[in-house]
Amino acid sequence: MLQEAFSNVYRKFKLHFYTKVFERFQDREASLTTVETFCMEIIYSLNNPTINQFAQVVNISSPNAAYKVNSLIKKGYINKVQSKTDKREYHLEVTQKYMDYYNISYNYMSVVMKRIEERLDPEEIKTMVKILEVMDSELMPEIDF
Repeated sequence: MLQEAFSNVYRKFKLHFYTKVFERFQDREASLTTVETFCMEIIYSLNNPTINQFAQVVNISSPNAAYKVNSLIKKGYINKVQSKTDKREYHLEVTQKYMDYYNISYNYMSVVMKRIEERLDPEEIKTMVKILEVMDSELMPEIDF
């Protein structure tokens, strides 16, 4: 029952995101391929990784990762920023162009969170926050980047 309830919510967030992405495709030619979209999601989630960190997470070679990154740079979705501590190292930073794209999903999450605040009482929200914090910090050790 718990797995089904969580799966339903997760599925609805994904469906909303993809529906909005496809709406944008009708207005103009798609600028990101499916693989590039996934790469951007990973780069954003890793919070300014190096190319090697990105390559390790997606389990591809550094040259292959560099090729993908260069394509995303040309399209204006990420920038390479030189490290202040190690001048040989560059970090991947998402651009405003990507944030505009990403906000399709994030804005809907804000709508749902507002509805939760209106629907649930403060104690229920406190319990929900605690559950989500435990999930984040303890129950998903495989995703600790």
